[in-house]
Amino acid sequence: MEMTEEMKIRSESGFNELCELLAKTDDVDFLKDFLTCLLTKAEVYDLANRWLLVKEIDKGTTQRDIAQEFNMSLCKITRGSRELKKENSAFRRMLDFQKQGK
Repeated sequence: MEMTEEMKIRSESGFNELCELLAKTDDVDFLKDFLTCLLTKAEVYDLANRWLLVKEIDKGTTQRDIAQEFNMSLCKITRGSRELKKENSAFRRMLDFQKQGK
């Protein structure tokens, strides 16, 4: 089924609303409960591993080592690496945010 323009707009609106709500809470337990209700176990696993691969790329771990450790395709890892290298990268900003919180 092809996504109509109306469906795209509705989806983007829902995504924006979700991001705004997530940004308003600092209750980690609540966020974990919410995300595990919203996502399947496989989606939670995938999301967590994508974040971990970004951290590994930042540490300088080779893509091949990451692929082996996380049983991930090089394509996903390459995408993460490209995103991390972009100017004003959201990945970089989140990593910096995490480092500042420690």
